[in-house]
Amino acid sequence: MAFPQPPGLLPTEVAFLCEMEQVTIVPRQRLERLDLLGGPTRPLIPPQRTTLPLWLAVLLKRQQRANIAPPPWLATENLEIILNLETREFRDSFSPAPPPPAQAPVPTPRDFSGKPFHASAPFIPSCTVDAHPTALPYHWFEVSEMLLDAASDDVGEPDRVRQLLRDIREVRLAKMRKGVKELTGDGVGMILDGVGAMEVSESRGFITGVMDGLRKIDASREQARRDREDEERENRRYNDDDGDEDDEMT
Repeated sequence: MAFPQPPGLLPTEVAFLCEMEQVTIVPRQRLERLDLLGGPTRPLIPPQRTTLPLWLAVLLKRQQRANIAPPPWLATENLEIILNLETREFRDSFSPAPPPPAQAPVPTPRDFSGKPFHASAPFIPSCTVDAHPTALPYHWFEVSEMLLDAASDDVGEPDRVRQLLRDIREVRLAKMRKGVKELTGDGVGMILDGVGAMEVSESRGFITGVMDGLRKIDASREQARRDREDEERENRRYNDDDGDEDDEMT
């Protein structure tokens, strides 16, 4: 018997997908190319920078074969700018996500069916050294946690970075809770532009629970209204029947 799974991705599954994000490394040893499912990697030649999937970069870091160059949005000065955006300029929404990379006019990337293909996370360089400095990518929380865990010595001021990330996370979670309150009132709904993958995964269960509760409340109200209308209709019919009997007796 299969156990029912909640809708959407679990936080562990989101973290697993995040490991495909491309990050920049500085190799400390030469290493020939590796043939991965996503394609072959470039040969590692110190001190030339290259990009690798996060899982492989973390593995090489733990083996002391490479250092990881953190993305610019993980620097303290840029995190302070992002925190300022979240608390002052975008009080009722989330700070904008990084813009997609510019696509060359020709040739247009296409998928196996021949349709135009537009890459998204984790297949756009949102966590490399060329990433947008003041915009949080889709997997910002997971990437920052993994880098601080495996390569904190490569991150400048790691304690300050942790504090700023904690503040940003608390501010954004407060916005998620505020958005849920909008669902229970007369608001137009939640605007989730700029929300990260882990934030969606962690809030999905609570939000869907609120929505299910609202549906049940609306259904009970609708049923009560119908019962009241049926009762009033029966009362009018009963009164009409009594009136007809009185007319016949007279």
